[in-house]
Amino acid sequence: MDRLLASLDDAPIIDKDGYEYLVHPISNGVPRLEPDLLREVVVEVMQTADLDVDKIVAPEAMGIHLATALSLQTDIPLVVIRKRPYGLEGEVSLHQETGYSESEMYINDIEEGDRVVIVDDMLSTGGTLAAICQALDDIGADIADIVVVMRKVGDSALDDTEYDATSLIDITVEDGDVTVHDDQ
Repeated sequence: MDRLLASLDDAPIIDKDGYEYLVHPISNGVPRLEPDLLREVVVEVMQTADLDVDKIVAPEAMGIHLATALSLQTDIPLVVIRKRPYGLEGEVSLHQETGYSESEMYINDIEEGDRVVIVDDMLSTGGTLAAICQALDDIGADIADIVVVMRKVGDSALDDTEYDATSLIDITVEDGDVTVHDDQ
């Protein structure tokens, strides 16, 4: 995890209407995402996640590169939860709210009984993951695991569900600084 931890040292933090937003290669692709950092993170996810699943599920946009690399390494199919509808049969919509935005998202190709792992870059307010879990529950999917690269310490909307996310690192972003917490 040396590369991931070192990458936090120079990561900019911007203000989004009072919300301190960490700009990071894993969660934004800015600054550029170096292959060695992505590889390190995916190897750690592979060692952490329950991968006895039918599908990897990732929300658009920043979960896609992680889940794609994970899919390539494990040969587990990938389903992306998209931010626009396609109108396909069985498409399920969900409403997600974060600390700085809200939008609709759309799930295709998840069926009742599918065993899935959800992979994402960041758990912050938990609004996206809580909405995804609710929609997957409504479909009848079995959520085997939720793994995020970084989790902001504190309450989140995921706390109001039956699910827990495993994080590779826990952080706080406060007063323009990132602090890594070792007590996961």
